[in-house]
Amino acid sequence: MTPQRSDTNHSPERIVVGIDGSGTAIEALRWAVDEARRRNATVEAVCAWHQAFVAPTHILGDPAPFERDAMQLLDSAIDEVDTSGVTVDRKLRTGNASQALLHEAKGAALLVVGSRGRGGFTGLLLGSVSQQVAHHAPCPVVIVPATP
Repeated sequence: MTPQRSDTNHSPERIVVGIDGSGTAIEALRWAVDEARRRNATVEAVCAWHQAFVAPTHILGDPAPFERDAMQLLDSAIDEVDTSGVTVDRKLRTGNASQALLHEAKGAALLVVGSRGRGGFTGLLLGSVSQQVAHHAPCPVVIVPATP
């Protein structure tokens, strides 16, 4: 007979979602929250930010405004989605967005991203972050398409 696992020691599944201020990120968050309700999981909303570099050894200015802007962006995205009944943890990470998401996705049930973020070439079907996480994620990935 297989020993029963106690529910008191069981952590809920984690669904990690990338937030960058784009409309597709809001759709990805909405999808992740709906899925978390179905699974009784928690959502970790991750926003990565970085300062502009002049040279590898010289950082421009104080990082506090960048971090403050990223937190406002994260808060704003979460405010746009009905998160009732779901625990949503906010996570700010410095550095490259795809690397931050891949790191946070370790041990997660799902990694959810929008198909395209805010930068780059608008004609592409997938943005660079969604391509990177699709190829390198340590868990299943859901890429939420842009709403027409």
